[in-house]
Amino acid sequence: MEPHYYPPGWIEAVGWFSLSAAFASALIILIDIFVLGYRQKMWIMNLVYPITALYWGPVTVWFYFRHGRRTSQPSIEQHGMPDSDKLPQWNVLSKAVSHCGAGCTLGDIGAEWLVYSFALTIAGKALYADFALDFAFAWLLGIVFQYFTIVPMRDIGRIRGVWAAIKADTLSILAFQLGLFLGMWIYQNVIFSPGLPKTTASYWMLMQLAMILGFFTAMPVNAWLIRIGWKEKM
Repeated sequence: MEPHYYPPGWIEAVGWFSLSAAFASALIILIDIFVLGYRQKMWIMNLVYPITALYWGPVTVWFYFRHGRRTSQPSIEQHGMPDSDKLPQWNVLSKAVSHCGAGCTLGDIGAEWLVYSFALTIAGKALYADFALDFAFAWLLGIVFQYFTIVPMRDIGRIRGVWAAIKADTLSILAFQLGLFLGMWIYQNVIFSPGLPKTTASYWMLMQLAMILGFFTAMPVNAWLIRIGWKEKM
């Protein structure tokens, strides 16, 4: 078993606060969607917003109520569908990246616990196993999320839908994961060497920050994908 750095109590306290805020944010959005009835016109976004809250926390709550709720069925029935061509670029890009990031988030969480549960390593390092499985899981789930966006919007068949999803999200997922991996490497190999254990709140708080870094590294790629028509505006 690899040695670990066990964080001081105050870092753990901050970690628990960050995780609590994230779960509370996700719960608020879930209640609004599934209890109060503000389901999104594009059903996959019912999952994207609460999943995004797992790392962006209260920022997602603000974005959802300010912009995301506008594309819910009740709001569309009352005000009509907003014109994505008239939305600010940061708004369009935030939705595009959060969509890709939601698949990455679920994939990363599942992969991380798989590495922990089976004590997996590559070249003797659990971090390298994290990188490999994180990317594999994130890519698979990211393609699934993108498939359920592209197929309804373009009204295309399954085979063309899968290929379109791969084209639309592969580079986006790669860019997101590169930012995430950079963040993970910094906090596991530099700041808290030889690495925080996955059973600490500190680890997952820093994973949240690494995902936010991945969010920003994916933005330029998503802007290009939208510009060339491989990815849809939402």
